[in-house]
Amino acid sequence: MLPVCFRVPIISLRRSICTTPVRLSGHNKWSKIKEKKGVNDQKKGSLYSKATRDILLAVRIGGSADPDQNASLAAVIKRVKSEGVPKDNIDNALKKATGGKEKGSQHLVYEAMAAGSVGMIIECLTDNVNRTMHAVRNVLEDNGARFANVLFQFQRKGVVRVALDKGDDLEARSERLIEAALEAEAEDFDSTPSDDAVEMEFKCSPTALAKLTEAVTKDGLCRELISSDLVYIALEPGEAPDELAESKVSRLVELLEDTDDVLRVSTTID
Repeated sequence: MLPVCFRVPIISLRRSICTTPVRLSGHNKWSKIKEKKGVNDQKKGSLYSKATRDILLAVRIGGSADPDQNASLAAVIKRVKSEGVPKDNIDNALKKATGGKEKGSQHLVYEAMAAGSVGMIIECLTDNVNRTMHAVRNVLEDNGARFANVLFQFQRKGVVRVALDKGDDLEARSERLIEAALEAEAEDFDSTPSDDAVEMEFKCSPTALAKLTEAVTKDGLCRELISSDLVYIALEPGEAPDELAESKVSRLVELLEDTDDVLRVSTTID
């Protein structure tokens, strides 16, 4: 009878070994799917929130919630559409800009120092100053940075970026565009070629931004307006102290730009 007694637990153990991995595998797969969905939902939420802030700021800068009357807003709407932001989200942002809620929002500028010597300007749009300040401070402190007076290291400039189609007459079209920009108080320009176009960037004083934007986009001088915005530019751009510091600053910028209410981050790193 002893052999019979020993066979029963052996059979039971084999069944347990066979079935347990299947249950664990299914559980792990479900957990991974949920985790992936959570990450994707978070990315979408950040993208949609940033799109709303960009639209609100473009309305402020351009003075109109009508993209036909506000070239900067039209460029922002085109960009966020290409990024996959739904039309309903865009329409809601425009309604917010004209419905009175946006009037409670404030454009804030925080100054900070990272990696010992890298100046940072953090622009935010918020309806709750305390919430935004604490959120920004926490990110800075968690990454070895701090609030500091660094505004003197930057200048406020209007920046307009347009695209030109490549072609045999590119040089002539570029010259006409540059002439129009100079007449509209452009102070500097730069060009960057891509596969099918040439991107041209013009800088001007903040007060000349609307005039410059109109000048370079009329009469078919460019294929499209990429952006028209007011930004902080380092007076003397330089390099980070070392590669580790550069990596830390880059990561800090990413974390700040992923923070609710943060519009953009500018640094003194070239």
